[in-house]
Amino acid sequence: MRQSTHRRLVAAAAALAALVATGAVATAAPAPGAPAPASLGENFLWGVAASGFQSEGRAPDSNWTRYIASGAAEPYHDSVRFLDRYTADIDRAARLGVKVFRLSVEWARVQPSPDRWDDGAFSVYDAIVNAVEAAGMTPMLTLDHWVYPGWEADRGGWRNQGMVDDWLTNARKVVEHFASRAPIWVTINEPGAYLGTERRIGNLTDEQWPAAMDRMAQAHNAIYDEIHRLQPDALVTSNLGFVPGAETSVNQPFVDKVRDKLDFLGIDYYFGPDPGPQEGATAAGAPGMWNLPLQTEGIYYALRHYAKQFPGKPLYVVENGMPTDNNQPRPDKYTRADHLRDTVYWLQRAKADGMNVIGYNYWSLTDNYEWGSYAPRFGLYSVDVTGDPDLVRHPTDAVEAYATVIRAGGVPANYHPTRPPVPCSQVDPPDSCDDPVDPVQR
Repeated sequence: MRQSTHRRLVAAAAALAALVATGAVATAAPAPGAPAPASLGENFLWGVAASGFQSEGRAPDSNWTRYIASGAAEPYHDSVRFLDRYTADIDRAARLGVKVFRLSVEWARVQPSPDRWDDGAFSVYDAIVNAVEAAGMTPMLTLDHWVYPGWEADRGGWRNQGMVDDWLTNARKVVEHFASRAPIWVTINEPGAYLGTERRIGNLTDEQWPAAMDRMAQAHNAIYDEIHRLQPDALVTSNLGFVPGAETSVNQPFVDKVRDKLDFLGIDYYFGPDPGPQEGATAAGAPGMWNLPLQTEGIYYALRHYAKQFPGKPLYVVENGMPTDNNQPRPDKYTRADHLRDTVYWLQRAKADGMNVIGYNYWSLTDNYEWGSYAPRFGLYSVDVTGDPDLVRHPTDAVEAYATVIRAGGVPANYHPTRPPVPCSQVDPPDSCDDPVDPVQR
């Protein structure tokens, strides 16, 4: 098989470099595939990710609380109550050795009505960012993770052209408040998936989709300029939820509208090609995720897809993880630790092949409300929201695995992925089939 080659890209954002100490790593049993290349290096940005609505608790009125109140999704309860437990959760992240902690500043919380800001909510976010920084991590702040205030829903949300001005009013306020802290910025989380979710919960029609995407692009481009006015050396992106087999049709229209205002390519990768609707799925599309096929080598193809489009731009995996059904063993027998190590192996292969991969966030630090259900579990730490009133954080096998990987800057040179790459992957056709990653490292 052929192995693609890529020219070396420029080094990434020295001011935000994360220092990783080297250390011994336990070896895995040999399996088909090439040995791992060199480590990801001292400057690699290891991180964890979470979102506001999914984890904070005490959710204010929003498009999502209204959808849940309609009875179409599982009750929210109070999620994992991150707002009450952030100190301990941030400490858990710090003990892993990560250098980036991603979180949201929820619009519905800081602007509860069009003419009122909640100073108390800003104070809470100040305390969270303080705790992140005190733990030696850089905050990665998301301005919009699929949730907007109920009063904005009354105005039509992304169906309404006025949404752009309303969105920017909030975003400018948040940026002005936090720019001096020098965070990494995510403007709009997974715009393609965001619009798809708005459609699934009844806030958008197929016909309204193109105009809504235009509005999201307008919002991103405008706030990008504002961030750089206040924080000239900022790193800003709108992370893309990579859609295997359909990336060009789903996300490319947005990318084409914002391509000049991306400091790095934020890429989220989870699954191989979708085989179709899964048994047990809800209107929000949450359950059944554990039945979707996994191709860890697909992260290599997703990174290569955008490395070809944006030579010279850093690439950052803003989200990646593996769902289970309420912590039951997966049908494919993948463990969370093996999936993580295999994924890191492919990150190392990507960087060795010239892709400028600068960071990786694990989704997510803890289990949370997965857009309609608590059944899909993604957390490094498991939390039983519906069955444990104490919301105890239980470490999964991936906690020690991630800490070990971070200490070493990757998996060791004698690591082999637990599964060989798919011979003709459809993650990024035709390239992923016609030009597959070589199973024998050159």
